[in-house]
Amino acid sequence: MNEFLEIVKHEFELPLSNPVLVFSLILLIILISPVVLKRLNIPGIIILILSGILIGPFGTGILEQNSAVDLFSTIGLLYIMFIAGLELDMNQFKANRNKSFLFGFFTFIIPLGIGFPVCYYLLNYDFNASFLTASMFATHTLLAYPIVSKLKVSKNEAVAITVGGTILTDTAVLIVLAVIMGNHEGTLDAAFWQRLGISLSVFAAILFLLVPRIAKWFFTKMENEKHSHYIFVLTVVFIAAFLAELAGVEPIIGAFLAGLALNRLIPHSSALMNRIEFIGNALFIPFFLISVGMLVDISVIFSGPTALIVAGTLSVVAILGKWLASFFTQVVFKYTAAQRKVIFGLSSGHAAATLAVIIVGFNAGIIDENILNGTIILILVTSIVATLATQMAATKLKAEMEKNISAEVRKTEAFQNETILLPIANILNFDKLLEFAILIKDKSSPNPISILSVVPNNAEAEINIARATSKLEDFVAQASAAEAEVTIHTTIDQNVAQGIARKSKEIIADLIIFGWPSDKGLMDKLIGKKMERIIAANTKTSFITHFGRPLATHKRIFVIAPALAELEPGFLLWLKKVDILSKELSVPVVMNCTEATRKAIAARLKELKTDTPLHYKIFSEWNDFLILGRDMQEEDIVILISARKGSNSYQNVLSTIPAKLEKYFFDKSRIIVYP
Repeated sequence: MNEFLEIVKHEFELPLSNPVLVFSLILLIILISPVVLKRLNIPGIIILILSGILIGPFGTGILEQNSAVDLFSTIGLLYIMFIAGLELDMNQFKANRNKSFLFGFFTFIIPLGIGFPVCYYLLNYDFNASFLTASMFATHTLLAYPIVSKLKVSKNEAVAITVGGTILTDTAVLIVLAVIMGNHEGTLDAAFWQRLGISLSVFAAILFLLVPRIAKWFFTKMENEKHSHYIFVLTVVFIAAFLAELAGVEPIIGAFLAGLALNRLIPHSSALMNRIEFIGNALFIPFFLISVGMLVDISVIFSGPTALIVAGTLSVVAILGKWLASFFTQVVFKYTAAQRKVIFGLSSGHAAATLAVIIVGFNAGIIDENILNGTIILILVTSIVATLATQMAATKLKAEMEKNISAEVRKTEAFQNETILLPIANILNFDKLLEFAILIKDKSSPNPISILSVVPNNAEAEINIARATSKLEDFVAQASAAEAEVTIHTTIDQNVAQGIARKSKEIIADLIIFGWPSDKGLMDKLIGKKMERIIAANTKTSFITHFGRPLATHKRIFVIAPALAELEPGFLLWLKKVDILSKELSVPVVMNCTEATRKAIAARLKELKTDTPLHYKIFSEWNDFLILGRDMQEEDIVILISARKGSNSYQNVLSTIPAKLEKYFFDKSRIIVYP
């Protein structure tokens, strides 16, 4: 018994050394934090940072800052930066890149301009120490990004330019750090700049030219090995972080750029994106926030007036500089108060790059202990300020966005409660059909995606229903991985077309998505007699789809619309789906249509306030349809807007186009739309 007690006593000696016990404690903190914050109405990030202070070496000493903690902390920080790059709306970023550059300039130069004279004249530090400390004010860590991500406001323009500005200002600061170190060591010469320029150029070429090609090949060849996709992505993130370090900048820059490099290949509503966010938010990011708290030494507050003065000065300058940067950004771009506050909240947190700058400077003897201790306090203060400011601002911003969306929805007669129906014909290719439906589904609609199997009404009807239901359960699991809700319907009917039409009315479907007919010999005037009957049997907007490659590997959407397409009742629905698909895949749209249709599309998209990069080409020569093949590219999704007989935009030539698509563009992914 005594021996057992000795073993127990040894295991619980402080600081804890048993890795299983350490990991269990961290997980327990992550588990109970949501419960505590709900009762205290405190953002979870603050709870995790305070927990780190409590259990850290400067608190109760339960845990020490060892290699295991450092490893998980590094993973969490890289994860935050990677997700920020991955969630960035590239269409919006490209449209607002000048705004990101200007905000990056503001958030770099203003804190630097305030911080240098304060450190040099007020705190009496020399040039190198003052400039290095001032550059630390310009950095910021996206500590509060999980808040905007959770509240679904990460696509707002204010968030986009803040994230874009992060990479610019942190890169500039880390280059300043390299310059200061070179100046301090006397190695700041032409060879230094040459070496830095070459290494950064090679790093950028690897990340933006080589990595996307490898990723596209991998996702195509390993399309059905879904679990390996996540491992591949994680590998890219850490290799990119390591290469960034080799290039002379911080690993966080590599992680962020890895997110940008993979952005277009990982749709925002995909199962892979859900896995990435789930594991990061559940484990790695909370671990990082706890480790930030473990760095805070609150005893420096009581070590003398100098430490307090320095800490207070640094905190005030850091917060003031970021507030002014967000204020000038608001004034220039005419943002709302909520947008200004969310910019301030996201950019005011200091941790990763700040520590990197200060610790390197301290180890090199450029700055003293007062600056180091003051920076630790600054991290605690700005973490709390950033979290509270972002929480309040993001909540208000979400309300503003929902109000605007609601107004736009009413104005454009959009479907707030849309229902998508997927009749199943060929189970082999149905996974791509379901993925497509998940991507284009209106995220504001609470209705699940409905999967339908029509069983012939014969003696084996009940057995066939049971078999069909069993097969469809796998697709429910696939949808669950993307956090999409799916319901299964099986029905009995003598006629498949009538069965689909009847079920679409029962569930009040807005859109029916079919797979491309695969039976040989069916292609004649339309898509086939079977599909012709199905289209004729229902009045719902119908998409007939064929995807020859993974959806994420496409580079463009090529739309062909007939004259008077804007007069059809389903015009807005298909236009919105093209817009959503463009955003999910981060690809531009080429619209081939008449001038009147172009004006109608432009007017609708203006009402929707979309940033989709759209290029128009005037086209009306439908008898010479194949001429469009000259403008098509290998990795296009070709979308033909067709029409039903008797409708405003119907013309006889439309009945021959699907067969031409099948014959001449068989290697293209294609969608035929019947509004």
